Amino acid sequence: MGRVEGKVAFITGAARGQGRSHAIRLAEEGADIIAIDLCGPVRNVLYPAATPDDLAETVKLVEALDRRIIATQVDTRDRDALKAAIDGGVAELGKLDIVVANAGICIINGWDQITPEVWQDTLDINLTGTWNTVQLAAPHLVANGGGSIIMTSSAAGLKGLPFLAPYVASKFGVNGLGKAMAHELAEYNIRVNTLHPTGVETAMGDPAATSVFGPLLEAHPKLGGMLTNSLPIETTQPVDQSNAVLFLASDESRYVTALSMTVDAGNTQY
Repeated sequence: MGRVEGKVAFITGAARGQGRSHAIRLAEEGADIIAIDLCGPVRNVLYPAATPDDLAETVKLVEALDRRIIATQVDTRDRDALKAAIDGGVAELGKLDIVVANAGICIINGWDQITPEVWQDTLDINLTGTWNTVQLAAPHLVANGGGSIIMTSSAAGLKGLPFLAPYVASKFGVNGLGKAMAHELAEYNIRVNTLHPTGVETAMGDPAATSVFGPLLEAHPKLGGMLTNSLPIETTQPVDQSNAVLFLASDESRYVTALSMTVDAGNTQY
């Protein structure tokens, strides 16, 4: 028996990176998957966008594990399309046990160079998209008699990392949303926790995007230490975060809720 055998998980941002890794890790342990991803560009984001082919590859990898998967190209900002994808997936797979609100973007720049468009897109995708995901999926967990919700925040959701003001604001918001929802949904036996990674080796860390840090740190060298991990690594692997998601999704964490779980190599610990 796998650690989430017979469960159904809904995962956003599942075309690649952490989302794909979460889908594979949960499938390895027995879960069926409902997967969505925008599969397209967002303005001002410098790293390459996920594609429909990426989402199709996630499908192949999950099916190779002999698990069922339903995948749809959906933007978490589009509530109607998001609700249709969730409801349709649950209708086909029979229930919902696990929600992993993982979709997000990151745009690096100094506080005085952030445009209203960058601010709004970051908040809309990272925070409002997470809210949409949780609010629309939670009724299925209630109907199922309980479940687990995991929201991807960040080390930047616990610590004011520099040159990431919209991202920090959105990820602090996710952390707060997780706390509020954990208490409101507890009576339905639904656990809600947030995950706080340090850097992860995904497309978000593409040199085209992260090279912006160089000139900013040269101009503001005192801030560089805030980005340093305590353990001697630059980034984690997606599976390092997926193992935490698996724990929070499984019955091993049945009494764990309202937790801000760090997999951050000590980045946020003082």
